[in-house]
Amino acid sequence: MSVYTSVAPPELEELLRSYELGALCDYQGISDGIENTNYFVTTTTGQYVLTLFESIGFDDLPYYLELMAFLAEQGIPCPHPLADRHGHYLRAFKAKPAAFVQRLPGASTAAPNGAQCAAVGETLGRLHVAGRAFPGRREHARGPHWRRAAAKQLLPYLTPADADLLRQEISFQAQYSRSGLPWGVIHADLFRDNALFIGDQLTGVIDFYYACSSVLLYDLAVTVNDWCWSGSGLLAADRVAALLSAYHEQRPLQDRERSIWPLMLRVAALRFWLSRLQDQLFPRPGELTQSKDPDEFKRILLRHRQHSTALGDFWI
Repeated sequence: MSVYTSVAPPELEELLRSYELGALCDYQGISDGIENTNYFVTTTTGQYVLTLFESIGFDDLPYYLELMAFLAEQGIPCPHPLADRHGHYLRAFKAKPAAFVQRLPGASTAAPNGAQCAAVGETLGRLHVAGRAFPGRREHARGPHWRRAAAKQLLPYLTPADADLLRQEISFQAQYSRSGLPWGVIHADLFRDNALFIGDQLTGVIDFYYACSSVLLYDLAVTVNDWCWSGSGLLAADRVAALLSAYHEQRPLQDRERSIWPLMLRVAALRFWLSRLQDQLFPRPGELTQSKDPDEFKRILLRHRQHSTALGDFWI
């Protein structure tokens, strides 16, 4: 959610005339995140988020927008896309695909507590259950094939130690099969900055533009890897237990999922180490952009390699 494409007031006013959202009062670019251009837009009828998609094409976007609409209508707290006067969620704007969605109340948290972790786990479980009825399907764009391709691209630019770590991890993870694991709709990026709270109440899950059909346990591992680390560099047992227990109440975990959990934590860590390395080494120009520290997920990966974390270590 960076700003790669600048928008002038007359351009935004012209776009708004295609919607029944009122007249423009104010707008500002959002610097958080790294993939798309986002603006908060305030009109005479309310507050919205305008997204210009920088790397997702027109053909791919209906999946994401229809999924968000479906989940919102199933009671999942995610932003519902807003249709234009012709009933379309998606429009062309400044030669980019663009869409308005609801702006949900609340703010992200940098230091989640147990109650907030439980709220995230409960909502992710409900999302996975509700997603069973969604008819759309999309392959995981950051799955095993992408990880191997990203590794090949990045290896020449890494230190010998990091290159050796990456080769070892790609080889290790290739030994395991995902067969027998429950699949379905996943968010795939449920980090702290993609959840909104008022106090301990979860008011919104946002940024569904990595959502896809994949292994449900992977989604849970992505979430735990971001929400449950302590300042000492270890998983915080109370937060892990809160998140997993709340999730399990919505979708009970299977024995096969329990056995492969330590590997899935490593898979999730590797994915974000690779993508952050790409953002750091091959940045895209933008007006308000940021890249996140890849070493954060290298440290998480190393921690999981050194200490295999079973579900029973924190929660049964």
